[in-house]
Order: sequence, then structure tokens, then C-alpha cells
Amino acid sequence: MFERSGAMLEVAIKLLQKNNYKITKQRRSLLDYLSHFQEQYVAVSAVDKYMHEIYPGMSHNTIYRNIKEFEEVGIIENKLRDGSAWVKYQCDFVHQHHHHFVCKKCGKVQEVQMCPLDFFEEQLPGCRIDEHHFELYGICADCIRLGKE
Repeated sequence: MFERSGAMLEVAIKLLQKNNYKITKQRRSLLDYLSHFQEQYVAVSAVDKYMHEIYPGMSHNTIYRNIKEFEEVGIIENKLRDGSAWVKYQCDFVHQHHHHFVCKKCGKVQEVQMCPLDFFEEQLPGCRIDEHHFELYGICADCIRLGKE
């Protein structure tokens, strides 16, 4: 996983540079931290707390702005869950269109390769769907096997 994280980190840095973002120490630290969350989401509030531990003078606005910029260029996915923002490092440009199963116990995220968009387009004739998000929530097989229901 570390080799993949390192390679993905370099892709993310190049992507930011291509979009005219400077690679500051703070941005690199934020990318490095987020790169550990490829398999599960992390609360944006936890990211904010972590960054404040390393850079006490860094404003909340700067952290949230960077997260938004990372989302805009495709480095992270941002989801609302239980009324809070959560992010997951994606930076995988081979399999961009996918959906998720999210375990409510351990937070593990599994990609779902099926897309229900065709069904909804049939149900909404004449409409144009510009974007969509589809997530399933439940208990993963590992948690069920370990009795964490």
C-alpha cells in the first residue's frame, strides 16, 4: 500500500501543479495525511484537527479551502454523512465512475461497479441528469464475521 500511496501522492502533486497550485509544506502534509484514507472516509473535522496539531497557525478556512480544491481537481471524494463532511483520497483516474458500499461499523468503503443511472433516466423521461451519487450503507462481511453487528 505504501508504494501505491507514494505513487498516488506524486500524481496528486503533479495534478495540483498542472492546475497552477503551489506545493507548500502545508499542502504536502495535507495530501500525505489524506493519502492514508484510500479505503475509508475520514471526517473533515478530524483532518482539520490533525492539521492544527502540525500547523497551529493554519486557519480553518485554509484547510477547508484546500480540501475543496483537492475535490475540484479530483484528488479526493467529498461526501456528507450524518450531517458532516467526510473525505476519501481517490486520485485513481482509471476507475473514476463508481459507487460505494460504506460499512457503518468500521468505515471501510468498497467500490460498487453497478450504476443505477439508466433506471433513473427511464423513470425521468425528458429530464437531463447532470450528476448523481449512489451509496449503500450497511455492515461489511468482515464485521459480520467478527460479530460486530
